Formats: sequence, C-alpha cells, structure tokens
Amino acid sequence: MKSSHISDTRKASVKGRFYPKECSKLKNSIEKFTQELETIPISKSLKNIIPRIVIVPHAGYQYSGFTANCAYYFLKHSKAKRIIVIGPSHHHNFKGISGSYYNKYETPCGDISIDSPYLFALAKQFNIGFEPKAHSQEHSTEVQMPFIKIYFPNTKIIELIYGDIPAENLANLILALERNKENLIVVSSDLSHFHTLEIAKAHDYNCLRAVEDLNVNILKKGCEACGLTGIHAVILTAKELKFSVKLLDYRTSAKNNADTKSVVGYMSAMFYKSLE
Repeated sequence: MKSSHISDTRKASVKGRFYPKECSKLKNSIEKFTQELETIPISKSLKNIIPRIVIVPHAGYQYSGFTANCAYYFLKHSKAKRIIVIGPSHHHNFKGISGSYYNKYETPCGDISIDSPYLFALAKQFNIGFEPKAHSQEHSTEVQMPFIKIYFPNTKIIELIYGDIPAENLANLILALERNKENLIVVSSDLSHFHTLEIAKAHDYNCLRAVEDLNVNILKKGCEACGLTGIHAVILTAKELKFSVKLLDYRTSAKNNADTKSVVGYMSAMFYKSLE
C-alpha cells in the first residue's frame, strides 16, 4: 500500500461531539478524570503496574471518558516506542483488517505521527489492507487519539480497524504485536447498547466476567460488546502469554444522564505481566 495515494493526515471527524475540539478544554477534561481517579484507593495500590494491553470504551467523553482515562493513567509510565490502536468498524462493512495509511493523525492538541514503516512491514505479514471508508468517520479509534496525545505527546501510533474477521486471526496479530516490547496495544470496545439498565448490567456482567477470568466461553452467554471480536482476541492473547488482568472501571451511560431505559455499557481493563 502506497501512502502517496491518500491524504497525508487523517482528519479528526468527531471532535466537538465526542470530545472537546479545543486543546485547553480537552486537557481540563482529562485532568478532571485523573483527579477523580486519584481519590480512589485502587489508583494507589496498582500504581507500579504498567499494562501491556488495555481495553477501553469509545463513547463521548461525558459518558465514557473517565472509564477510558483509568487505562491511560496506568499506561502513562510506559516507554513504548509506538501504540497500536485497534477498533471495530461502525460505518463500513468489509472483511479483514484495515491499516491507517496516513502520515499523521489529527487531534485538538496537535497531530500524532503514524509509524508507517512499521505498518508497511506488518501489512505484508498479516495481509492488512486499506479501506478508506472504514477510517474517515470511525470513532472507536479516533476518541483514543486525544488521550494518547496528552499522555504520550511524542509516541507514534498505528490505527487498525477490523471488519469481519475471526477472533483467532485478530489474536494472532495481537500476539505478534505484543511480543515486540516496543509496542503498547489499545483495544477499543463499548459493551451493551440501548437496553434497560437492569438488562444492560446482566449482559455486561458476562463481558466483565469473561475478561476477569480470561474465559472466552463466558462471552457466549450474552456479552453484546460492539468490539466483541477485539475483546475475544485479547482474552486469547492474554491466556497465551499468561498475563494477569485487572478490571479498572465499569459504568453505564445512566451514571451521566440518569436515563435507565436505554443505556450503553462501558468498561476498561488492563493486562500485564505479573511480577509474582
């Protein structure tokens, strides 16, 4: 894939809707999330852990920003050379994986450099194509970029969006990425959508248990995550590498808007090599 055939920069498509479009307001939002997190004992007891993989949500920051920030808070001390952001396609149906063949990714606080040479090498090994329609409006990956720019201002990224693909195939890719210690992996997914609060929690509980127990069979009991393939793939990878896991936060949109009739669920989790 030749980057000369496409735009130089992946423009931000949901700024001002999913997250603030001004850098100062974006920084203030993330700072407030962090201040709230630091009042919770878990942030102190786990402060020495640096995850290798995280699962994060991708709704508007008013709904899921705190949950996502929990993961980036623990990632912040990583010295990784690049961050690979993996998310499901919401707007374009295709088979396989599409790589972000741009040079830069726009955020309110400045562009992020894309590690194109690494992506080109990865694409040859794993047959990663380019589906422009999968990238131009995709929020599952875009909402991660402002966090990355704030926490890792000089770290390069790769964006990978998956369509119809077996979880085992995606797991093979994540496993290869994870074995390179210069990489950090961010996998994006929300949980159930538009159920009552009671039903949403029942579905989401299956997702949470599956992640916490690293058991893909529990996913089959009713986890309705939009990024189910990604979650499945991370569980397979974590089991293979004998990673420990810690759920960081779970909430629904009802916490923000008090609507219990039609909610969306969000979780964040981190996977790491235990020192024990």
